Amino acid sequence: MSTERGATFGEVFAVREFRVLFGSFALLVSGDSIKMLALSVLVYAESGSPGLAAAAYMAGWLPYIVGGVFLLSLADRLPARGLMVAGELVRVVVCLLLAYAGLPVWAMLALVLATGLFSPVFGAARSAMLPDVLPGDAFVLGRSLLGVTSAGAQIAGLAVGGAFLAAAGPRGALAATAALAAFGALVLRLGLPRTPARWASSDPDPARRVSSEGAVRGTLRVNRRLLADRRVRGLLLASWVPPLFLAGAEAMIVPYLGGEGRAGVVLAAAAAGMAVGEFAVGRFAPPGMRERLSLPLAVLLGLPWLGFLAAPGVGWAAVLSALAAGGLAYQLGLQRRFVDAVPEEARGQAFGLLSTGLMTGQAVGAALIGVVGELLSPRLGIVVAGAAGVVAALVLARPLRPEPAAAPQPASQTVR
Repeated sequence: MSTERGATFGEVFAVREFRVLFGSFALLVSGDSIKMLALSVLVYAESGSPGLAAAAYMAGWLPYIVGGVFLLSLADRLPARGLMVAGELVRVVVCLLLAYAGLPVWAMLALVLATGLFSPVFGAARSAMLPDVLPGDAFVLGRSLLGVTSAGAQIAGLAVGGAFLAAAGPRGALAATAALAAFGALVLRLGLPRTPARWASSDPDPARRVSSEGAVRGTLRVNRRLLADRRVRGLLLASWVPPLFLAGAEAMIVPYLGGEGRAGVVLAAAAAGMAVGEFAVGRFAPPGMRERLSLPLAVLLGLPWLGFLAAPGVGWAAVLSALAAGGLAYQLGLQRRFVDAVPEEARGQAFGLLSTGLMTGQAVGAALIGVVGELLSPRLGIVVAGAAGVVAALVLARPLRPEPAAAPQPASQTVR
């Protein structure tokens, strides 16, 4: 596929393996949205505690950080298809246990936390396979489609989850999630070819390497090596830091507007802005322009929030949040360079580290701007988040700008 023009949706969806990854990813995101909503309702019904219900809703995400730091090497040590299928089967078992095992609340939360440790590994295997099935610019468009799908599937999952909860209760919704996961496992098993682990294809004696180094030690070693590489570190920071302040600003929307209904309108507008930005930049911007747009779009993540100095109402707040979230498309200009920068045999771990940092950064951003909102006001917290986002993008201008054509390509190096 030519690198002088952008890929098309027709070319991307013509690849059977991508259709399988795309469909199974939509099932995954929808199912997880239903699961966490149903679990939160179930825990509240069992305990009567709003705090425990909130903890249940977040429990699936909290262990992501631990798994991302200590277990990611498994994404490159084991075959990708097997890992993804295993992830779906784990979800089947967890949902059925939550629904029908009669577990006490503490056991429900412990089960979700323990199994969630492996979620970044399963996700990293999926992300690492995408450049294999979509070479060149098609990979970037594929990532764009998955980003749009993630936003849409979350909304659809919450809507469907609400319908299931009303019709069948939380246990029925959890059973439906188990069925979605089982179907996803079947789609992956039948739709993807079996491929060897990345280490098996890059090391002359992979058995010796795997047996001589445990998963935790291997993960820590490769994480250190990736972060020590100036090019990779720059791209990681450019991917992690600007969204941190976007998440902080969005966390202040509810206290700023003082009503969940009005806040929901603004946050829905942000999700729509993200989807439109990803679609437009991914589909219509040529590869070179996409990379040149990374810096101005990263600045756009923070700039609209400065408009909250004028204390906008719901309508203008929705417009500003949509514009800001549309700037998330800046990450599409970093995708090709990130794939080129990381070693082939550590690609799964590199994508897992990227996702772990994004999730951690969003939590940190919400906490930091929450403190600012407490000290000043929610409106000024949003403004501070916007200003900090602009400054962060400008500080990271070097990795956000396109690289010279003669830049070295460390992808050929091997992580040892």
